[in-house]
Amino acid sequence: MLKIVSKESLTELSKKAAKLLRKRLNFNFHDDLADPINRMLNAFEPGTYIQPHKHENPDKREVFIILRGSLVVVIFDESGNPTDFVLLDPQKGNHAIEIPPGIWHSVFSLATGTVAYELKDGPYQQILDKNFAPWAPKEGDPGCAAYLSALTEKYNIR
Repeated sequence: MLKIVSKESLTELSKKAAKLLRKRLNFNFHDDLADPINRMLNAFEPGTYIQPHKHENPDKREVFIILRGSLVVVIFDESGNPTDFVLLDPQKGNHAIEIPPGIWHSVFSLATGTVAYELKDGPYQQILDKNFAPWAPKEGDPGCAAYLSALTEKYNIR
């Protein structure tokens, strides 16, 4: 079965994400979590917080291809210091990033309606999917907004 990404599907996913507390939502193209390649649309709204994490044991690469909007990928060292900020924005030149296994990273949205096509090695098993950074607040903790704000400020200074 053909799987098509249309302007309408991006808009619908973004509208749904904007209404959620997490301010993000994915739409899976893989039919089974055991699929060797997980493929999804991922809608990110400004204010969504993704705890820094890495994919190792099992090692998995993660790819983001920006379809609409503006997404910042933050790379961290082992101590939690941001070492790089990569702007994915089709209007400004960077269209995609592949993050190798074992690299601490997070993403945040700069624009309403941001959607990326995400690919990650499967299979997906929630308990093994991510190693979350012990030096960053967990999603839902009171410090998330301040942490995200500090990252955004550091990015804007650069």
